[in-house]
Amino acid sequence: MEAQRLAWIRTKNPGGSGSGYLIGPQLVLTALHVVRSDGRWAQQVEVRVGHPRFGDVVQRRAEVCWPDPRQGVPAADALDVALLWLETPAAATDSPVRWGQPGGVVPLPFSGAGLPAFADEALRGDFEDLRGKLPVVSTASSSWVLNCDVWPDLGHDGQRPWAGASGAAIFCHDRLVGVAVEDNKVMGWRRLHAVPIYEALSLPGFADLVTRHGHPGTTTTMDDVTAKDTGEGQDAAVGPVEAGPVPALATAFQPRSDLRERIDAAWADNGSVVLAQEMTRVLSGGGGVGKTQLAASYATDAVRDGTDLVVWAPAADVQQVITRYAQAAALLKLPGASGQDLEADAHLLLRWLRTTRRRWLVVLDDITDPGTIDPLWPVSQTGTGRVLATTRRRDARLTGNGRIRVDIDVYTATESDAYLRQRLAAEDMGHLLDDRTTKLTEALGHLPLGLGMAAAHMINEELTSAEYLRLFTDQRRRLEKLMPATADTEGYHRPTQATQIAAALLLSLEAAQAADTTGLATTTLRLTALLDPAGHPHALWNTPALLNHLTTHYTPLPPDDTATPPAQVTAEQTHSALRLLHRYALLTCDTRAEPRAVSIHALTARATREAIPATEMPLLTTAAADGLLQIWPEVDQHHADQAGVLRANTGALSDHTGNHLWHPNGHPVLYRAGNSFLDAGLAASATTYWQNMVAGCERLLGADHPNTLSARGNLAASYRQAGRTGEAIAIEEQVLADRERLLGADHPSTLSARGNLAASYWQAGRTGEAIGLLEQVVADRERLLGTDHPNTLTARANLATSYWQAGRTGEAIDLVEQVVADRERLLGADHPDT
Repeated sequence: MEAQRLAWIRTKNPGGSGSGYLIGPQLVLTALHVVRSDGRWAQQVEVRVGHPRFGDVVQRRAEVCWPDPRQGVPAADALDVALLWLETPAAATDSPVRWGQPGGVVPLPFSGAGLPAFADEALRGDFEDLRGKLPVVSTASSSWVLNCDVWPDLGHDGQRPWAGASGAAIFCHDRLVGVAVEDNKVMGWRRLHAVPIYEALSLPGFADLVTRHGHPGTTTTMDDVTAKDTGEGQDAAVGPVEAGPVPALATAFQPRSDLRERIDAAWADNGSVVLAQEMTRVLSGGGGVGKTQLAASYATDAVRDGTDLVVWAPAADVQQVITRYAQAAALLKLPGASGQDLEADAHLLLRWLRTTRRRWLVVLDDITDPGTIDPLWPVSQTGTGRVLATTRRRDARLTGNGRIRVDIDVYTATESDAYLRQRLAAEDMGHLLDDRTTKLTEALGHLPLGLGMAAAHMINEELTSAEYLRLFTDQRRRLEKLMPATADTEGYHRPTQATQIAAALLLSLEAAQAADTTGLATTTLRLTALLDPAGHPHALWNTPALLNHLTTHYTPLPPDDTATPPAQVTAEQTHSALRLLHRYALLTCDTRAEPRAVSIHALTARATREAIPATEMPLLTTAAADGLLQIWPEVDQHHADQAGVLRANTGALSDHTGNHLWHPNGHPVLYRAGNSFLDAGLAASATTYWQNMVAGCERLLGADHPNTLSARGNLAASYRQAGRTGEAIAIEEQVLADRERLLGADHPSTLSARGNLAASYWQAGRTGEAIGLLEQVVADRERLLGTDHPNTLTARANLATSYWQAGRTGEAIDLVEQVVADRERLLGADHPDT
């Protein structure tokens, strides 16, 4: 039960009041007798949604949408349940309602909240607890008995203490199981009666309204609820569960004991806050200081210690967090986690984390936008969960609410020395350390990333500390003008840090180039630097796009070198180039981490991008975009994690390359990424993405460009998916008019626009208009494409749906039977469309 969804319903003509619960942006569940009295409907219904102690409270006008008032007043013995339609949506949490059907032989605890009729309106109402036991023997009847542990004060002018509680939603273990409808004076007001929700869900129209207008992800699935459940997710899979591969700890990883003691002490020093909120730490610091490695050490320890759930979520992009949460929900087998709606599944996980008594750790690595992450920040009301976040941002939004920032600095001198000694000893290269080692660590600023590059270079080239220091200081003098402190545009906070990284990078890159027998290393590193630092699939390096680009764009070898690049670069050679760069610590290539097998530190990527010649950037951009498109799965739903990674890489590529993806007409990967948001059911993210795409198209391509019209159509689809049907219709009507004006009435894009508009009409309940458009689309597709074309079959199926919605069931069945037969004949019985 969520307080933001509680509703207080007041009626006039006849007057009365009752309670309710918001199950969709415009849909309120209540008792039928709240809006029907003395054999007639209330003529005016006002609904107040929310609770003053848990956020904003809003007033809305409403009307009954089920049972259908147009069919008259229901009989006196009708099921005492009703649905109200709010005139305008009411904002609340967007997680779907979970339905339950009690069973078993042991009484079940129930909870609810009702707003008594005598509540003082000046005080904005006072909800009363409904709490007690549901005797399971009563669930065999259509009116359940609720034995109450608490009840309101009787001293209100003799009114019945539960008056006004009618319509309150009744929950057992976080599943909505019934609606309170009646009190019981004979039992001293210690009993209420409730109508089981499964009876309502079995009635015509009710289930349809719930699935169409409930919060995203709402279904009619009924979970079995018994006393064995605890409400804390014990119906989930038994742990331990690991969602998202935890990065492997680097060789010679330094435990940083003093720093861990600070973190652990802060965790233990939360006082009373621990009881109500998560024990959360935010690790902040500039790039290259080892935040991710420190977080990985905590996650590794948690996995080793048998923590029930460990989630590692790359947090530079909010969609990566949503995808990882949805994956965790699936691994836990949380009821309702379908894998079809990632946002809904992510919110299922957050609800489970809030109340479970199992131990869990969620790592949010590299937060770049605190505002978008905040709604996805896990909370543990039981104190058994922890959140560990890393960020380069010093943002006030990351603190408060029990979150404490712990600043991460570079290694201490002792840690730097220990790192180099352990790292070289692991390769049997300890003899390379000499009396200049301390000076070397000082020159590198004790920066973990710089030390890692230096160690890799020393090992590969067998350089002593003194020899590496001499090369490094020479490189620094060359770079002081190339990368001054003012170039630190990403806020790494340490004036010399970018210079230190760039110096180490150039040393390692020169060494890698010298060891490269094909000339592929430089271009391979540049392509990687344009993508998401958190990683991309190794399969990208097997695509024709990258292989062809590397064949024609490589670093020429010295004239006296006997090795020459092949006529056509192969996947084996690109893998060799990646592993070469891996050995010099310029990137990480680890196929065990798929679909993020190839990753790069953000600072290394930045320094690499700044060295890319302007003439090469367009070609690199196109090659990377083509490659992403070539490995994108045809159907995202079966590859949700990979699709999320590809969306993140498309976004990073767009961010890192300016307008190069827009020339000449907007690269198709931009549209594929946007459609992937829609396919994943990420309505809010899809809306934001397509709003930006429309703005980009209009600015760079023009208002009448075909791709601009496509982007507008996709924006409308995202509005439709988000339930913003009116906005979708307005855009789609304009898109259809523009398509007809620019392309003609019979163009395939025009037909698609007509079908999309029909879908929005259907969602808005404008069934007649939808049918008219769809009949025209079917006729046009049959005329232009033939009766067996897949698009024709889809158009017939859509028309059948509209017939069904309009009550023309016989025609709907005839059409669908024909579509099924045609698809079986043309595609086979096992094809997804069939």
